Amino acid sequence: MADSIARLIDHSLLHPTLTDDELRAGCLLARRLGVASVCIKPYGVPLAAELLAGSLVRVGTVVGFPHGANATETKVHEAELACRQGAVELDMVINVGRALSGDWHEVAADIQAVVDVAHLSGAIVKVIFETDFVTRDEDKIRLCQISERAGAEFVKTSTGFGFVRQSDGTFAYRGATEHDVRLLRAHVGHSVQVKAAGGIRNYEDAVKIRAAGASRIGATASEAIIAGELAARSAAKAAAI
Repeated sequence: MADSIARLIDHSLLHPTLTDDELRAGCLLARRLGVASVCIKPYGVPLAAELLAGSLVRVGTVVGFPHGANATETKVHEAELACRQGAVELDMVINVGRALSGDWHEVAADIQAVVDVAHLSGAIVKVIFETDFVTRDEDKIRLCQISERAGAEFVKTSTGFGFVRQSDGTFAYRGATEHDVRLLRAHVGHSVQVKAAGGIRNYEDAVKIRAAGASRIGATASEAIIAGELAARSAAKAAAI
């Protein structure tokens, strides 16, 4: 269905323990579900390009993942290689430490370099702010402005790997929130879209995030989300009879 939430999903295949067989199965699942894209570990790009050829599912991967601390030159090389191997969507992580230091010139140069090389190959870029670490709204707004000026197609909440140590020594994970999605949507123009990722595990979560302004959703639970949509549609149809 053209309006299915499946067309908003980037099926995430990034967990460090995923084997080649699991990556292959994930690509085939994405093709069967008809999601927007896969976001696969960088070395798996050629596999994804092969398995998804001829489908509507786009091949995506990550740059500077998950901490964004790579040198800009390394990120540029990652982007060039990914595009050469068949990626058409790149999710890049900002240099989080520099953002937290307020070194906006270097943050902007890092984003611009990746956007420029991606656009040479016709690929799009989603800039990951990592909102578990970059928590101040004013910093997120600044990143929206920088990303839009750089020509990025998307701003994105988080990697899904941004655990934060609490005062009691435990670790907490926040991921995408409706607040952050609304904030990002309000501070980029119509030419820039918003991707939410992290903690979106069912159809109800996805509906709330879409309503907040996300037009892409990064998820590992793609099958459960789409099954929830089908169940909701069936229930609505039965209620209308």
